[in-house]
Amino acid sequence: MMQQELSNVPLTQAALALDEFVEQSYERVQQMLTAGVPWREILTRLATAGENLAGHGASVSILILDENGLLRNGASPNLPQDYLQAIERLKPDAKVGTCAAAAATGLMVMTPDFFADDKWAELRHLPLALGSLGLGACRSHPQREKYSERSAPISETVVHLRQRRRKA
Repeated sequence: MMQQELSNVPLTQAALALDEFVEQSYERVQQMLTAGVPWREILTRLATAGENLAGHGASVSILILDENGLLRNGASPNLPQDYLQAIERLKPDAKVGTCAAAAATGLMVMTPDFFADDKWAELRHLPLALGSLGLGACRSHPQREKYSERSAPISETVVHLRQRRRKA
């Protein structure tokens, strides 16, 4: 597993490192499932490990697409409850935010600066309302079932960053 802190790495490189971490975690998740560890605990452990990898100022959340195709919180150990309630049951939409856009397109979406991205026009008040915890950037990568014909994402790994980032 990677031990490098990613807080000062450009957003694209950080995204690739987190993808590598998620892939390496697959076997460990299978072991925990076999041992009977509850899903919520597994997701929380993965999110916490992702935060440790990403470094200071990052909050990782794992969102699940429910049976109605809406985004639901799977685990977000360090995001405020009011923020999570505001994004709960968000409908995938390629023109809205980072998570909704990634869920709609099935592609990784990076937002280096919430304040400069038109997809955040409807949601910009959410990171602003967090005050000192405020978020400045986000990256969302849809996950698919590893051994499935299903093409739609089933979940997303989301990295929320306090500072705006540069793309590159």
